[in-house]
Amino acid sequence: MTTAMIKQEIAVASFSKVYDLDRIETALNELGDGANDALRTTYEKMLKIGNLRFCVKPNRMPSIDDLIGALPNFEEPLDDVRRQVALCIETEDRLELMPILLLGDPGIGKTHFAKHLARLLGTAYHYIAMSSLTAGWILSGASSQWKNAKPGKVFDALVHGSYANPVIVVDEIDKATGDSQYDPLGALYALLEHDTAQTFIDEFAEVPINAGHVIWIATANDERAIPEPILNRMNVYEIPPPDRDGARRIAQAIYDEIRTAHGWGVRFPTQLDDRTLDALTQASPREMRRAILNGFGAARIAGHEQIEPDDIRLDYGSRRKPIGF
Repeated sequence: MTTAMIKQEIAVASFSKVYDLDRIETALNELGDGANDALRTTYEKMLKIGNLRFCVKPNRMPSIDDLIGALPNFEEPLDDVRRQVALCIETEDRLELMPILLLGDPGIGKTHFAKHLARLLGTAYHYIAMSSLTAGWILSGASSQWKNAKPGKVFDALVHGSYANPVIVVDEIDKATGDSQYDPLGALYALLEHDTAQTFIDEFAEVPINAGHVIWIATANDERAIPEPILNRMNVYEIPPPDRDGARRIAQAIYDEIRTAHGWGVRFPTQLDDRTLDALTQASPREMRRAILNGFGAARIAGHEQIEPDDIRLDYGSRRKPIGF
């Protein structure tokens, strides 16, 4: 079974309070006449939409073996997920997953894994690219005293989303940059600890929210750039490049996912040709996706009934030579 065939599991949903309505109402009433209009609107919306969010878990053991088949180099973290799911199935206990750090080369499929884990567990998926962040307020919000301030990503996911336990991916955590005043990873010290995460305070809203059920997945290329206190709060997995057989299975899974997501996919067979699979084995999953998507178009233009090896190009990421006159 490929990743495109791994559907979101039927989940058991309980409700969790992500904030206290009385505290929100008190905070709203205490706002002065010159208070930030966006903060006032935020409190009013929080009261209007209520404080209950779905806290979901699979109602049976999900198809983890199928996902391992499609992503064979992620077997270790998926086996640990299996153990945690097994503990809470057929009980009232909620799913508890330690924060996960995935170490591996760029393009190896780390964020792809996180998306499919969210689907497997029946919850939402949120993505934060740390390489583009220069201030801690992206995660935890900026003070409402600042111009154009707004809540952080965690607040948005829990307050404006439907789930108390979404998967939140902190991508390229080792690329986070900041200055002496703003640590982009500062909020994670509290968020990655279950007890302190339950009363996490976004600097914009200034009221505690319960982030204790969030499923955290961080990705990195080099753990040496990550502070030790962050590493100590996470289960760390080194994700190896797939072997030849694993690379073929990943390529087939990506092909199937792209094919079934588009109406034109019915024009192509369900399986890639062996020669084409072999042509893709040296590529990373990111490069495979680009090459296969372009391969569909190349095959169509060439009048091929399937993607042929000649339709596969793996040099799209090459630096273009400047045009001279």
